Amino acid sequence: MEKIFTEHAPAAIGPYSQAMKIGNLVFTSGQIPIDPKTGNVEAQDITGQTEQVMQNLKAVLEAAGSSPAKTIKTLCFLTDMGNFAAFNEVYAKYFTEKPARSCVAVCALPKGVLVEVEAVAEI
Repeated sequence: MEKIFTEHAPAAIGPYSQAMKIGNLVFTSGQIPIDPKTGNVEAQDITGQTEQVMQNLKAVLEAAGSSPAKTIKTLCFLTDMGNFAAFNEVYAKYFTEKPARSCVAVCALPKGVLVEVEAVAEI
């Protein structure tokens, strides 16, 4: 196994890695909309937060030698299913190959954000 780290995504805010690579697969940790340049959540709406999450996730996948196009499965967390359509608009720009996906509503996410996404991808 290999730990994955990139400065182009936020550092882990707990005792975990941005991703783990094993064989020809990478398993990312959930990415939240922290801007890696500032360390803060800059966007306040679902569109802006989802865009930042996708940029973070893309950076982690690329650091592992993968990409959104090689993603097999995503797991998406939203604090409000009323944001589902707006989330999907941004998500669809990044995951054009339409990987398998689960999307669930949760009561809260770290730092009070609106969205979190993790992925499993081929390298």
